Amino acid sequence: MRKIIVYIATSADGYIARPDGNVDWLNRPRAAGDYGIRAFYRSIDTILWGRKTYDVALEFQKQGIKGAAFDPKVKNYIFSHHPPSSAAPPVEFVTEAIPAFARRLRATPGKDIWMMGGAGLIASFLDENEIDDFILHVIPTLIGEGIPLIAARHLDVPLQLRSCRRYPDGVVRLHYSVLTLRPRKGRGGNARPNKRLKLPGARK
Repeated sequence: MRKIIVYIATSADGYIARPDGNVDWLNRPRAAGDYGIRAFYRSIDTILWGRKTYDVALEFQKQGIKGAAFDPKVKNYIFSHHPPSSAAPPVEFVTEAIPAFARRLRATPGKDIWMMGGAGLIASFLDENEIDDFILHVIPTLIGEGIPLIAARHLDVPLQLRSCRRYPDGVVRLHYSVLTLRPRKGRGGNARPNKRLKLPGARK
């Protein structure tokens, strides 16, 4: 079955971006092989985007940043409570409930699926047990504050380490598989997985 994989870089203190979404701390010399991104990209044919992450990509495109354009050779699904009336290919907006969407996507023949994020979308898929793996590239930089890898939830998520690789520049690549989620004991211990998509800033 196709896997949904979070493939992302984090700071050493667990953030994926500064509070304003800036990722300037990622602008650093890269190791030979680009940390395996090319090999990973060949293993996927679908990318899942949160609306804020999509908007950041659009801004990068306006700035002419290399590699920011949406690849027409892969499926690009954008999750949003308020999608535009029309969207130009190669993107498609999604308002469908996550369990039904993930079930339909996994049943469609194809390669693995890249969960691009951000934090809210990752958390929403975790709520529904729809994340299979995390491949994290930990950058040896502390940024002090920012957007966490996963939006706050009352769940503990046990992981199984599949591999660990250290690069000469200090970057560490951690590959985890997600095990069964457990409600956190104590405050919030009765919390259950949410049955609808939740994105940061979305109205209830």
